[in-house]
Amino acid sequence: MQIDGIILSLHPVSKNKMHIFTSFKALEPVLKSSKSNNKTIGFVPTMGALHKGHLSLIQLALESNDVVIVSVFVNPTQFNNQEDFNNYPRTVNEDVSLLTGFGNKVLVYVPEVSDIYPNGIKSEHFEFGGIENEMEGKFRPGHFDGVGTVLKSFFNLLKPDNAYFGKKDFQQLQIVRRLVTIENLDVNIVGCPILRETSGLAMSSRNRRLNHKQLEESPLIFSVLKQVKKDFGTKNANQLAQWVGEVFENASELSLEYFEIAEEETLKPLETIEKNKKYRAFIAVFAGEIRLIDNIALN
Repeated sequence: MQIDGIILSLHPVSKNKMHIFTSFKALEPVLKSSKSNNKTIGFVPTMGALHKGHLSLIQLALESNDVVIVSVFVNPTQFNNQEDFNNYPRTVNEDVSLLTGFGNKVLVYVPEVSDIYPNGIKSEHFEFGGIENEMEGKFRPGHFDGVGTVLKSFFNLLKPDNAYFGKKDFQQLQIVRRLVTIENLDVNIVGCPILRETSGLAMSSRNRRLNHKQLEESPLIFSVLKQVKKDFGTKNANQLAQWVGEVFENASELSLEYFEIAEEETLKPLETIEKNKKYRAFIAVFAGEIRLIDNIALN
């Protein structure tokens, strides 16, 4: 494991160096120095197993901030399935190597659990105005309490000016925005575009667990969403949901957990299309035991 605060050169032929921290005690003086010099701090929280989607968030953060912190932490409280937590990819050394190209403007924070949960691993309960009970909330009880708990801890520790989240987890993005409001946190939340494989599959750390047959069929998810977008407004929500269900009934490697069309702000299921409101289609699919989510803006 890398030692706190040591500047590592992971590629000897490169001039790029990185700061890697495994405790907040070592990171804190660097943050205080940055703040005292009026440097803006961007934050990209990750659970590791980094891919190009994560790198795009970091690149956006670098464009708008003097310093960017990338955390690598598999948060135990947001998993309602212990097996899913145990099987989540953990590739810290690969992640650090991947980040080296960004140079010393990126600080990598791989915290100990005690940094994030000083009083033991448990979730705080939040009232997010009901959006926590929709979609993911129905199928993953306690998930968003875990998300809110870990991010509140990170935000209070790091005090970033801006924090970056991908829109693939759009419900989570809305949860984080509510968290900032209800906790009166001084951080700007930036939603970033979904990055996709050439097949259309949304990039995800879980994708590396897919077998060959699952990877072959997985483009069906985005294909279905694109067709829903095309038909939105000419077919009602029930008709679209029925069609999506039929498509996945005929799939061999994928099974549908849920499909929902919802208003972006409240995440309430669509009943009647209203002018000046934005809508999104959301989907969760299982490929064996691997759970994949995606969404698309409809208007």
